[in-house]
Amino acid sequence: MGKSQKKRAARRHNPVRVPDSHLPTGLEAAASTSSRKDAVLPIIQKIESVDVQERTWACSAVSNLIQNDPSTRRLLQGKNIVGVLTNRLSDSVEEVVVQAAGALRNLCIDGGFDICAEMYNKNILAPLRTFIPKISTALHQLITSPKSAPENASELAYELAENVITLIWCLSETSNKALNAINEIHLVPFLMAFLENREKLPSRTVAAAAQCLYVLTDDNAPPIEELRANSSYTSCLLAVTRAESAPVPTSTEALEMAEDRLVSVRILSAGILRNIAPVPAPSAASTVDIDRDVILPLVTPILTSISLAEASDRVLQLVSAEEEEPKVEKLSLKHTPKSDHKSPGERELERIEARLRNVQLSLEILTGVCATLPDPDPVSEADEVEIEDDELEGEGDEAMDTDQQPPVEPEAPKANGAPPPAPPILPTILVPLLTLIQPTALSFPPVPPSSAAPTLPPVHPPTTSALGAIHVGALECLNNVFLALAHAGDSSAAPVVRSDADAGARVWDALWAALGAVGLEGGRGQERRREMWEVAVGVMWGVGGIWRAYIVPTEEQVKLLMQLCDASSDEKVKVKCIGALECLAQHPESIEANRIIATYLLTLASSGPGPSLSPEPILQAASALIDIYSDETAPYDVNFRQGGFLQALVGCVDSVKRAVRGVDRKREGGRALRSRGEEILENLKAFVKYRRNLKL
Repeated sequence: MGKSQKKRAARRHNPVRVPDSHLPTGLEAAASTSSRKDAVLPIIQKIESVDVQERTWACSAVSNLIQNDPSTRRLLQGKNIVGVLTNRLSDSVEEVVVQAAGALRNLCIDGGFDICAEMYNKNILAPLRTFIPKISTALHQLITSPKSAPENASELAYELAENVITLIWCLSETSNKALNAINEIHLVPFLMAFLENREKLPSRTVAAAAQCLYVLTDDNAPPIEELRANSSYTSCLLAVTRAESAPVPTSTEALEMAEDRLVSVRILSAGILRNIAPVPAPSAASTVDIDRDVILPLVTPILTSISLAEASDRVLQLVSAEEEEPKVEKLSLKHTPKSDHKSPGERELERIEARLRNVQLSLEILTGVCATLPDPDPVSEADEVEIEDDELEGEGDEAMDTDQQPPVEPEAPKANGAPPPAPPILPTILVPLLTLIQPTALSFPPVPPSSAAPTLPPVHPPTTSALGAIHVGALECLNNVFLALAHAGDSSAAPVVRSDADAGARVWDALWAALGAVGLEGGRGQERRREMWEVAVGVMWGVGGIWRAYIVPTEEQVKLLMQLCDASSDEKVKVKCIGALECLAQHPESIEANRIIATYLLTLASSGPGPSLSPEPILQAASALIDIYSDETAPYDVNFRQGGFLQALVGCVDSVKRAVRGVDRKREGGRALRSRGEEILENLKAFVKYRRNLKL
């Protein structure tokens, strides 16, 4: 436990772009908060019109209706917009198909998991599967004989390709069942064709293909093996990461976005190479250290490529200017069949979002690079040495009659992730990461003036979504780096880092400055604030583990960590809070903070497992107390002697026994936790024996 984990089931590469968690549940609530509710029913009716122009216009209009408007999106969902648009994917008119696919694509990107799951359940993969060979044929013709293609054929083909690819990308993150169905389509050759011909194709279509392939190769064996087996594919991906020029733009929009899309494709290609590593020979990529020679040189400059504060201020200016301009009726038939009539301000907003998403993507990949500790080996049934329940019951003072010696400190939580380069990357990324965790005016949705007041939507939802994802991503990178350093041996860079006490203080202060700006507001729509606290407490644990003798705890910080531990229903968050408190308790001169923390930990360790407290926090609290008071010469050991902590720990033995017995070995990680719990129980008994024999 400890590292930011990379598990497909819990990971969404593209966070919900226009979240609706701030809205009350139910269609009535959606209708009451939607400014376009009167347009919903007429548009749905026109989607099924016999008139081709009306069908095309209506499909396009859906994208306009839902733009930064989660209320209207939810209202459309309640009217079965997914089913209606899916039916149009089999329309006899190609332009209708393209617009329907585009509307479904936008619903996926803006709405996220729930809409994607609905699409999968309504069998959207069936029509999408039929588009793959058609797009491949059109792509081949456009590349080899562009002049022979019918008028507007290229535009329709590229737009359909982008829409279909993006839908598949989003659907692949819906469930393992959806992912397995997508694996059966064997998309690697199809997607690689866009990257191989990137200089002849629109950058946005190439970017969609790269994004889809990046997601599909995330811990997903079939496409990983298919890419590994083709050296031309991996060599192509390596070449893309080193590309310096984008394709020649064919429109104003493409010209404005060309550089950002090139950066995005390069990052994604580097991410794909990391996903499939190690790359076998004879590929050119097989001789390259992907992390050190490809990813770090690429993503490190991107972390400082945009000021979040300046981007936030500019978005506020643009949104304000857009609101002051006279509104053009975008739902007019005059604009059929296009849905992309954007003002200069809207295009600039998209460019800012693209740059923010590149930072977010860089952080996502960098988080994996920073995960320098391997997964702990799973405990097998054959290797597991268990203390049976009757042994736990029968063990008493006799078990303590061992030779007097300090107990072995319990093994620190380990990290998840493949082992990349050693920690010297820290000096180059620390300052950028600490900058990226600092919130801006648009990082979170506005807080209602009172608990009874209705929740408020973000000023510009895509920007708020991107900024929140960046803050959390930067914290996850810091979490992984510091936990790796906290558990690194003396042969690594850890001793040098530990010796720089001023650096520890700067990191600690920057972390709490960011959390001060995040605030303690909760409730509907403020989920990202809570997520930042939950990730940040893991960073505190890592930072405290490195500089535990130098971090001076304040009364407010200790109080907030205890409150977060009590308030959280997530046992992993509780464990991280306990770990952070353990480190703070070991500052030599902070005698009173040590007493407060130890008293709190004793309360946890003496509490039996129940509905509000699972076994793992109990075990962690017991482990923390052993660690804190393992050195009887420490100045704060006076609390142990004068506070009667020895007798209190004796009383904790039974609680820890019950916690060990209460571990569910059938759940994920259960066997390892049971094994660790048995070790903590033995250490606790040995520690009690050791402290008794000291007679202090």
